[in-house]
Amino acid sequence: MPAVEGIRSPYDRNAGGLHHLGRMLDKMRLKLAGRLPGDFQRNYGLSFGLDGQLCGFLGVEFAAIETRVAAGGTDAELAEWVFTQGLRPNRGQTQVWNEYIRKLGWNDRGTAVITKVKEQAGLTARTDIQTIFDGIEVLEDRTPPPRA
Repeated sequence: MPAVEGIRSPYDRNAGGLHHLGRMLDKMRLKLAGRLPGDFQRNYGLSFGLDGQLCGFLGVEFAAIETRVAAGGTDAELAEWVFTQGLRPNRGQTQVWNEYIRKLGWNDRGTAVITKVKEQAGLTARTDIQTIFDGIEVLEDRTPPPRA
């Protein structure tokens, strides 16, 4: 699954300061335009996936955000709308979310997912792929950032 033009890295925090929010908005925009690749559609909006976890954290339904995205707007406008509908994370909450989601798959319930993805992609020898974000970066032809 190579990189898709118009879908940013999950590490990007330009939308509301949160990892994955911008990527989720990008996927919504592409789906609404009929340009979201099939590989992305099987996990689109799933409650147990990154989209669903972010929506759960923010307390806003995925479908409601998708409807708002369809109306248009910049990342800043969309993030502000999301924050007025649910949680407006403070600095500490933002840090907790970003650290949690950035490390998902590393010795937790997501480990089985990243193991399966690595097997399917023929990447089992890649010991540097330890998190869901790492897997996304590698599968989309980007280099994961160094561990902090």
